[in-house]
Amino acid sequence: MKFGNPEYFLLWLLLPVIIGFFIWAYQRRKAALRRFASLDLIGKLTPSSDLSRRIAKWTLFCCSFFFLVVALMRPRFGVKMEMVQRKGIDLIVALDISQSMLAEDITPSRIERAKYEIAKLIDLLKGDRIGIVVFAGESFVQCPLTLDYGAAKMFLDAVSTGWVERQGTALADAIARSTEAFRSQSRKHKVLVLLTDGEDQEGDALAAAKKAEEEGIIIYTIGVGSEDGVPIPVRRDNDNIVYKKDKSGNLVMTKLNPLILEKIAIEGKGAYFHAGSDLELSRIVGAIASMEKKDLGASAITTYEERYQFPLFAAILLLLIEFFIPERTRRQQVWKGRFE
Repeated sequence: MKFGNPEYFLLWLLLPVIIGFFIWAYQRRKAALRRFASLDLIGKLTPSSDLSRRIAKWTLFCCSFFFLVVALMRPRFGVKMEMVQRKGIDLIVALDISQSMLAEDITPSRIERAKYEIAKLIDLLKGDRIGIVVFAGESFVQCPLTLDYGAAKMFLDAVSTGWVERQGTALADAIARSTEAFRSQSRKHKVLVLLTDGEDQEGDALAAAKKAEEEGIIIYTIGVGSEDGVPIPVRRDNDNIVYKKDKSGNLVMTKLNPLILEKIAIEGKGAYFHAGSDLELSRIVGAIASMEKKDLGASAITTYEERYQFPLFAAILLLLIEFFIPERTRRQQVWKGRFE
């Protein structure tokens, strides 16, 4: 047996609290009655009061709570095998991690916003393989093509601008590395999404984009940042921010270069977007969804049948029984004028 939400078992720790509350309430009630009259007299005045019924109701309520927690834990048993046929495209996301991506013209920073956009893009994928390439002055594959979106997001979370010593924005090398990462001879079913500010580009990015297009790769570029120059924070000392300076001591300013990104997108038969709205990501995913899908093979998936219905039914049934059990018994006693 497996449980879908095993963390709910901690709610069972409330059972002693509930039992303690019942006992406390009963003792408090007895204390209040004792101030009114002796308990023997109270018992003769209220002969229909039955402690055993109260205990039965408390027990039923606690058992109902027990089974309700079991239902929340979602017990599963009964294995079922399913064959799932996967179809989709291969998608490589190339992320710029140069120091210029530390600029804070987009909150909280260009690099963090880019990672956020990629994570949203991954969440929208259905059956497509995703891979991640990171680059600055050089590039490397951070996550090879995979159907495990959780693993891809884990690799993405770990990305930092300090990973690459050689600075710059080698767009040509990033496109070439991404082309190699597809590892497919097919000239279709391939998409490259390039996220960068496009500044200080090195190499012939347009030639690399043209070569990628000849391999059947469609390139979408997403510009991260603003076109106004902003400084680059490289270190924080308490509340003070240290910004990047050149050898002459002048403040280095960085700004988005959309022109090169637009040209790359044109060469790659794709489109250019500026990061900042869900619509742009939706358009990219919409374009991917409209592409012809390739067969990624069939896989066997083991699933467990949800059985939370049984403890839930037991909890409701016990609660109904507790509700309909009266606390007092129906007794008839003839008044004799005094209590013996």
